[in-house]
Amino acid sequence: MYDSFCNSNVKSWLAALLSSLSFFFFQVSPEWVILSHSPLRLFHQFHDKCVLVCGQGPVEENARDLGFQHVLTIEDIRKAFPLLDMVDQKRRPKELPPPTIDFPTIEGIILLGEPVRWETSLQLIIDILLSNGNPGVELASVPYPHLPILACNMDLLWMAEAKMPRFGHGTFLVCLENIYKKMTGKELKYEALLGKPSTVTYRYAEHVLKQQMESCGWSSPLCQLYAVGDNPMADIYGANLYNRYLQTQAEVNVTAMAAEREKHLEIQRDCSVSVSSAKSCHSILVCTGVYNPHGDMPTGQENILETVSHGHRDFHFDPNLVEASHVVHDVNDAVELVFQKENWKQE
Repeated sequence: MYDSFCNSNVKSWLAALLSSLSFFFFQVSPEWVILSHSPLRLFHQFHDKCVLVCGQGPVEENARDLGFQHVLTIEDIRKAFPLLDMVDQKRRPKELPPPTIDFPTIEGIILLGEPVRWETSLQLIIDILLSNGNPGVELASVPYPHLPILACNMDLLWMAEAKMPRFGHGTFLVCLENIYKKMTGKELKYEALLGKPSTVTYRYAEHVLKQQMESCGWSSPLCQLYAVGDNPMADIYGANLYNRYLQTQAEVNVTAMAAEREKHLEIQRDCSVSVSSAKSCHSILVCTGVYNPHGDMPTGQENILETVSHGHRDFHFDPNLVEASHVVHDVNDAVELVFQKENWKQE
């Protein structure tokens, strides 16, 4: 429970959202939307470095919008060094190309999402790591620690129109991690892991919510958060992890909680991310995606521990964080549940 100021604040917030509902169309401002890579705006120390960006779609444009000034793509590497991409025989050069000169040294790798040609991206990323940012150059020894890697979106699976879940970016990361370890005998390390269930992402989301409240002139603190998702290992785990963070934020150590580094909190402070005012974060699981209510979802800590964890390698699995605060059918039911919890009635 929280005070009346928070209740009135939530009511005003929900009323403002409903006021934008016209003919069943919900107006959403772009500033309200947070993607897995949105917190990269906070990583100013990489914005002036030459970075390789991997994903699909307008990745170069997206990276520049996030603040990165010197961006290279997988396609840039492939064109500059055509001898590196050899899996697809049709793409192999028919003649020996001239050597590439004056190619910039890559200083970091940004993994925005799963690429289209996995074999090309995996090969070239490994090449860049083993050459310390100079593709086409063979070093006498493996550089370690390797170049910094910032990875977004750790979901192993996601639900589409198919009957079974599809591979997500988390699956691509599993491939990259295991190839690197098999080739070098060393662990692939991340400078940051963003997206659910990272507490950095939920912290950034709260920051954006507070910015929107301030722009509306609402001075009451944001005390209660609700997180709705369909993936127990990502959405629900992350919401519960952030709830734990909120309960202990005065003395929190993110590294101990979820293998995230203390410097992430330093980054947040340096970027003027306001101190959290939320008291709790409630997780709401919907049954219209990855989670199947008719499947063999384990209950109880012992049964959960016996199942395969779909979480990322660097996140210590805690079975207590998989269980949602509430389970509903769909997002509409989730919204109705929030109304009920906040004692809010639509007039």
